Amino acid sequence: MKFIKLFMVFIFITSLAYSKKTIRMATHVSVFSPLYNQMKMFSEKIEKKLPGKYDFKIYPSGQLGKEKALISNLKANSIEIITVASGAMKLDRKLGVFDLPWLFDDREHVIRSLDAGLGKEAIKIIEGQENIKVLGIYENGFRHVINGKRAIKNPRNLRGLKIRISGGKFRQGVFRQMGAIPQKVAWKETFTALQTGVVDGAEAAAYGFYEQKHYEVMKYLSLTKHVYTPSFMLISKKFLNTLPKKHQKIFLSTAKNMTKEAFKQASDLEKKYFKVMKSKLTINEVDLKAFQKRTQKSYKKYKKKYGAEFLDIVNKAR
Repeated sequence: MKFIKLFMVFIFITSLAYSKKTIRMATHVSVFSPLYNQMKMFSEKIEKKLPGKYDFKIYPSGQLGKEKALISNLKANSIEIITVASGAMKLDRKLGVFDLPWLFDDREHVIRSLDAGLGKEAIKIIEGQENIKVLGIYENGFRHVINGKRAIKNPRNLRGLKIRISGGKFRQGVFRQMGAIPQKVAWKETFTALQTGVVDGAEAAAYGFYEQKHYEVMKYLSLTKHVYTPSFMLISKKFLNTLPKKHQKIFLSTAKNMTKEAFKQASDLEKKYFKVMKSKLTINEVDLKAFQKRTQKSYKKYKKKYGAEFLDIVNKAR
């Protein structure tokens, strides 16, 4: 009799384990990024609200592909949830507004702009794509410049510097306007390129410099904030529709309600990385208005192609 009871308990526990629905969550960036932490935050909150119902498996660092592949797989319903950054903006050129240089003054300006309608419009565009539902818009972060020559405080200080730049011709063009010399170097090879002087510096988000330990071979980290990139947590519509209606609502409300916490977490992460890096190099602020003034041509070009709607939202929220 005792054996039968134990066997029944084993069957019950096993059936519970197998009744869990597996959800794969993936991002192209590492565990040091806000994106990874946003996925972790979401999965933990769902587990509290729906204990034992879902088994979240998180794949950072491009384990399931880079941004383009992740988005394609989400559209094909072969992955459930992804968190991406600039890849989502490539879905529609109008979202290139986020790639405009020195668009936002600070994180609070970003949040006000998203709340004022920029977020809603971005969601509308992204959800116009096949099989994509936006769970939330959070933060990938501001990009800054690290280098070994001098502190960058105004556009003049960039002249002649060989800077490793990610992104396409547009961002390279912006740095050329400042007199910098854009360089193409694979991200994983950037540390060696900095150490050996192949490049003078690089631009990236704070977590990138921290993760790759660039601060150990450079002298200056200038908080240029030249580009702000949001993060987008996306879910497959087909997958979402397989969940009970009650669970669908919990998924959507949880992602929405964690927005404020996700932004604070991203801010705290950046402060943590700055604190560590400050012991190895000099961190300085820049003359933001001087940079904004020098890059007005980029705004005019964007406005001519895509209209002033998004820029008006940002300016009113300034």
